[in-house]
Amino acid sequence: MRTIMTSATRRMPKLAAVFSLALVSLWPLSAEAVDIQEVTSPGGIKALLVEDHTNPLIAMDFAFQGAGSTQDPEGKAGLANLLSGLLDEGAGDIESEAFQTRLDDLGVSLGFDASRDDFTGSITAITDFSDEAFDLLHLALTDPRFDEEPVSRIKGQIATRIISQENDPGTLAGEAFRKSLFADHPYGRDSDGTLETLRSIAPGDLQDFRARAFARNNLVVGVVGDIDPERLGKVLDNVFGDLPETTGLTPVADVQPTYGDRVSVDLAIPQTTIQFALPGVERDDKDFFAAYLMNHILGGGSFSSRLYEEIREKRGLAYGVSSYLASYDHAAILGISTATRADAAEESIAIIRNEIERMATEGPTADELAKAKAYVKGSYAVRNLDSSGAIAKTLVGIQLDDLGTDYIDRRQDLIDAVTLDEVKAMAKKLLTVEPTVITVGPAGA
Repeated sequence: MRTIMTSATRRMPKLAAVFSLALVSLWPLSAEAVDIQEVTSPGGIKALLVEDHTNPLIAMDFAFQGAGSTQDPEGKAGLANLLSGLLDEGAGDIESEAFQTRLDDLGVSLGFDASRDDFTGSITAITDFSDEAFDLLHLALTDPRFDEEPVSRIKGQIATRIISQENDPGTLAGEAFRKSLFADHPYGRDSDGTLETLRSIAPGDLQDFRARAFARNNLVVGVVGDIDPERLGKVLDNVFGDLPETTGLTPVADVQPTYGDRVSVDLAIPQTTIQFALPGVERDDKDFFAAYLMNHILGGGSFSSRLYEEIREKRGLAYGVSSYLASYDHAAILGISTATRADAAEESIAIIRNEIERMATEGPTADELAKAKAYVKGSYAVRNLDSSGAIAKTLVGIQLDDLGTDYIDRRQDLIDAVTLDEVKAMAKKLLTVEPTVITVGPAGA
């Protein structure tokens, strides 16, 4: 997750009209209405496109696969994150303030982000100004400046955040969580870096990262809006055609997370933050949706989940509790998180353990599975297809996970095909391992 104020955030008031268009241009839209076209530019760059000429707006999302914070060199943790905050801070012969002004004047929303596995970007522009907008994106990707003032300013923002979160229970829990599960693997590092590693990063490091991480062979693009395949092909070559053909990425090993640890971080606060970790499932696993539905019933379904019912509704021990599946490129986990009164921490942990064991041994009921299927099918369009930007992001995700261009059409059938026995089998497989349990709160509570 980003840790800095992006240029898009700073320009929010002037971009209200653009964001309004982005939100309404494809609303309401059913999965069946998404006509995905595969586009290949004259230069061989591929993209997925959903044409929508209802409003004069173009939204593009893209990702450089494998170019996330796992590529931060030893001693320079936070490099990818810092880069994501600097690409729109001046490029070519345009200095930072002038670059921001041009984006503002054109009504362009431009932003970048670095996850653990991938480096992503997005741009939204009004059709009439889209040529200029894509020229600025091209400059940002191929010729960023990294001048002293913006580098110092963005570093300062990240450093301020790091300092402000030194005693934040969620941050401390996340740190303990990563270290316990992933140890010395790149997943064990904080993607923000530390004050020490942040200071060590120089403009040359930023240029080196960009040069080896951004290439055409790890590029994935999704586009939605007022543009046809012919013009998109020209845009793709203009924006990305000058990137190198192949990356210089450092190979990252798969990692088997360590489970069964109990880690307690002492912090004098009224509440205790609790996190569990259990084995997850890879996104390309044939039983992924069985695990997904099981997790929804356990804790992923928010107000309808077993954990919410037991901890919040019946006992009032927490405002919320949830579980989630995280499928990274090199590991997969199932996580559970909540926060409760310090004197109720052990009771909450015992309840979570009990619900994990009950799901592992009994599995869900047929009624729970039917309700979970109905929810996850119905909520997909709301979460993933309700705006141009959301669809563009979904198109990128489909490619990153290699799901196929017909995935949106097939998704409901994949969910409907999951049997109760398959869900029970996945519950037993994932939930019989002794979990890692992290707590952050007062000692002896």
